Amino acid sequence: MTIRVGITLPQFRDDATEAVESAQRAEALGIDGVFCFDHLWPMGQPGRPALSMAPFLGLLAEATSTIRLGSLVARIGLLPDDVLVNVMVSVQQLSGGRMIAGLGTGDHLSRAENDAYGLEFEPADDRRTHLREVAEKVAAAGLEVWIGGGGPKTVAVATAVPGAAVNLWEPSGEHLADLVGQGLTVTWGGRIGQSQAEMADTLLRLESSGVSWAVAAWPEDLDALAAARQEVLAAS
Repeated sequence: MTIRVGITLPQFRDDATEAVESAQRAEALGIDGVFCFDHLWPMGQPGRPALSMAPFLGLLAEATSTIRLGSLVARIGLLPDDVLVNVMVSVQQLSGGRMIAGLGTGDHLSRAENDAYGLEFEPADDRRTHLREVAEKVAAAGLEVWIGGGGPKTVAVATAVPGAAVNLWEPSGEHLADLVGQGLTVTWGGRIGQSQAEMADTLLRLESSGVSWAVAAWPEDLDALAAARQEVLAAS
């Protein structure tokens, strides 16, 4: 199995131009996917802007033609469950089947966003119940589903949804190996390195661990990431 490589986009902006151009550049370079956060502001920085996930994904569907699109991750509770399902299915249709539905519950670090806009932040068990219900509906519609978070209860949601992967953000090597060892499909997100050599080393390490996707936190050098991806392809 050859690992696939994605990036998060620079969406904490007032304007979508840079993010759309970055997605188009990534597509031209052969990067496998571009991913959007679902935050109302950058984590811990309420004074800064953020492009809203749902319309941004629709814009990306129109602006690109082959690259995979994904949410990393769409959070339960920011939209009504049925609306969230419809967003995922709509982007799938608009993009010609390129959508990856990354879904998650959020945690205490993101609660302030809900509170600021009067959105209920349910107890964790309730959010996980909604997560499973949304994930099952989205998977039944034919979308690839990733479940964000690596705790035992969240992993249990992923195992209950046919074909769902577990998505981890910079997990420890031991935790990553444990989930892969359980036979789960595991995708990874985080900082991947600054130089081409660092990026290639990270990708090779993740591929050898059994990770199916590596999503790099917005890299300043897309050319270096694309070259690192080609190194991994050549070595596989």
